Amino acid sequence: MTEPPASDSLQSRQSLQNHGYRQELRRSLSFADLLVYGLVFMVPIAPFGIFGSVFQSSGGMVALTYAVGMVAMMFTALSYAQMARAFPMSGSVYAYAGRGIAPPVGFLAGWMILLDYVLVPGLLYLIAGIAMNSLVPAVPVWLWLVAFVVLNTAVNYTGIRMTARVNKLMLLAELVVLAVFLVAGGVALAQGKGRGFDFTAVYNAHTFSWSLVFGAVSVAALSFLGFDGISTLAEENKDSARAIGRSMVAALLLAGALFVAQTWLASLLVPDPDRLIGRGDPDGTAFYDAARAASGAWLATLTAAATAVAWGFANSLVAQAATSRLLYAMARDGQLPSFLARVHPRHRVPVNATLLTAAVSLGLGLYMNSRDDGVTLLSSLVNFGALTTFLVLHVSVVVHYLIRRRSRDWWRHLVAPAIGFGVLAYVVVNADIAAQRLGFVWLGIGVVVLAGLLLAGRRPQLAAVAGADEPESRQVSPTQPKESA
Repeated sequence: MTEPPASDSLQSRQSLQNHGYRQELRRSLSFADLLVYGLVFMVPIAPFGIFGSVFQSSGGMVALTYAVGMVAMMFTALSYAQMARAFPMSGSVYAYAGRGIAPPVGFLAGWMILLDYVLVPGLLYLIAGIAMNSLVPAVPVWLWLVAFVVLNTAVNYTGIRMTARVNKLMLLAELVVLAVFLVAGGVALAQGKGRGFDFTAVYNAHTFSWSLVFGAVSVAALSFLGFDGISTLAEENKDSARAIGRSMVAALLLAGALFVAQTWLASLLVPDPDRLIGRGDPDGTAFYDAARAASGAWLATLTAAATAVAWGFANSLVAQAATSRLLYAMARDGQLPSFLARVHPRHRVPVNATLLTAAVSLGLGLYMNSRDDGVTLLSSLVNFGALTTFLVLHVSVVVHYLIRRRSRDWWRHLVAPAIGFGVLAYVVVNADIAAQRLGFVWLGIGVVVLAGLLLAGRRPQLAAVAGADEPESRQVSPTQPKESA
């Protein structure tokens, strides 16, 4: 039986206090809010913008790529669920690795996830600005960037409840556009347009290899990034800590199913698949070309405009919120400047972290807009930062539960994390070489910063823990049947 929300909220507050923190953020988010947040962060129509890149890198097996990506991320979501129960606080992998393994490891995990969280809003603003400029050439990209940043910052500044309301409206709009495309595409195939129904988007014997598919997953992973952002809202979740993990899994399943459906359909409508595989999609219009083949220019314009708004407003809105919570968590522990830990007295949001995120996103977006490889460079860094941090997450589960807590839940605390680690490691190995180099350079800088802190006598520390773990984390061990309801 589900406990009343008030009881869940009280339990979460007490758990946070047991880990040495005060409840400062407003607990107002339900399971539905968390689910919507995760879906909006991932963007149900995310493949619209990178369809051509994934199609080329996968040899046309784009639906298979998204299916494999969903399975890979599902194991990561299961590990997130375990750590969210043990440590229901803001900070995501930074908090989980820091408490599950050791504070210095948490610092490096937080440093790597910054590649994802801090850079991704700038990437989203840039992609949306370019898309809007293609629709309204009279308005330059930089002006669209400024408009999106100001709008999102204003919404996030007013509080998490306003962000949640806007999320629901944006999700509904994206689903309506997706439904229009699926119906129009299905009708077009029934009328004989495209190349007819086949399974080459799932399996093509002429191009298939696991290294090819996993290399493509490293690109498609951009569409899945965001489910993990749910964990940054742990201190604003009004239900039990289990709601965090459940909402992650549910968001991944729903988004993954939508990704597979839309990319499969689009692959059947691509005007010249061999040319797309051979020459790629430098203008990023492959999906819109498929929409045009299905139902004309109106559908191509609709899908392009929806992509711009979804990436530039909806996705960037939640990305900015997640980033500010990560900065807030690290600053609260003294691992970033303390001014980032300031919470607005009325809106109960990390105000300085929100404003800094907006400033960095704007500056980054404007700079990358001046580079020919801006989108590619940012995408590579974002994906590498997220995937390598997920590897640390899986290790945290094993260390915390299996080694420290002596759990005998072999599936959740050993097998599932090991599979997740193995799949992601293979994806990282097959990722773009430039992404690997840039990612390891960033990691090297983090190691230097950590060494500097250690030499200065400022070893990363987390708040004192009153009790080894919260009650829920002890429920998983069969050695304590009294608490394993």
